[in-house]
Amino acid sequence: MNYWLIKSEPDAYSWDQLKKDKKTAWTGVRNYAARNNLKAMKKGDLCFFYHSNEGKNIVGIAKVAKEFYQDPTTQEDAWVCVDMEPYMQFKTPVDLSALKKDNLLKEMQFVKIGRLSVSVVKKEEFDMVCKLGGL
Repeated sequence: MNYWLIKSEPDAYSWDQLKKDKKTAWTGVRNYAARNNLKAMKKGDLCFFYHSNEGKNIVGIAKVAKEFYQDPTTQEDAWVCVDMEPYMQFKTPVDLSALKKDNLLKEMQFVKIGRLSVSVVKKEEFDMVCKLGGL
């Protein structure tokens, strides 16, 4: 299993909306590195759901429900999406500031390259963030 972090502005698409929808296509990614991460995702992989701009915290874990396919929001073949479904909500959201303060977590790809909307998370990082989130 691989681990990831996906981010969304809560006013565009929130964790609560994903829970309500039960499944969504993760569309609109227009960065090649993030697109490559989408292509590497496998069904069942777990993804931290991060609220960007407002909140700036990891609020839950989503699960990859369907591997990559053509993003229906564009005609360009270069862009793909995956389907996500809610998996588990954090008891305590994990703030970006907490990630930056932790010696292990400050090395996360997400922390180092904050502009990426889809980033890789190492197993030990995943476990530590889950612990901080009360899981």
